[in-house]
Amino acid sequence: MMYYMDMNMTIFHGLAMFVFWIIFFYIISSIFRSNNNVNVESAFDILKKRLARGEISKEQFDDLRNHINKGER
Repeated sequence: MMYYMDMNMTIFHGLAMFVFWIIFFYIISSIFRSNNNVNVESAFDILKKRLARGEISKEQFDDLRNHINKGER
């Protein structure tokens, strides 16, 4: 009778450890995936910031915006 109970406890512990590692790797992988998309800016956003800082003129902004729009189509 004791052998039967010991076998069930061993199976339970093995299954619990398996579930633990699955959850652990899922959490770790989701952390790394969420950090990769934090600082993604579009080309148009960068262009607007450069215009706001005065790095480019309005004419250059319009030319570059038209160039970006042609590339997206």
